[in-house]
Amino acid sequence: MSADAVQTAGEEETVAAGEAFAGTLSPGAVVLLYGQLGAGKTAFVRGLARGLGAAGDGVSSPTFTIIHEYAGSTVTLYHVDLYRLDPPEVDDLGLEELVGGEGIVAIEWADRWRGRPDDAIEVRIEDRGEDRREIAIRRAT
Repeated sequence: MSADAVQTAGEEETVAAGEAFAGTLSPGAVVLLYGQLGAGKTAFVRGLARGLGAAGDGVSSPTFTIIHEYAGSTVTLYHVDLYRLDPPEVDDLGLEELVGGEGIVAIEWADRWRGRPDDAIEVRIEDRGEDRREIAIRRAT
């Protein structure tokens, strides 16, 4: 896997990092998001939505509905949050069907999904204090 890292200072910079990253994605991409509660995963996905031409301001954590769908200008973003689910419950969601489609799938708390594809992109967001974040992106090579 190859890795890139970016430093952000504040939520808008984290959103901007996601927006810039969206331009590197193709239909069918799977983005696995890792980070502690409040690290900025949803802000990053808000940027992904903006970068794909969807209304990023409407992006919120899908914790209670599990999956939100945002229509972009050329592709649909599926935002999945596995925070409240145990791995057996995740297995029953049918994520494999989403992954096999033409959309882009962004999954928060991806460590709870045992069926992650080998070519998924990993985004790890670390809180560095004082609204600073380190965003490390790893792509399969």
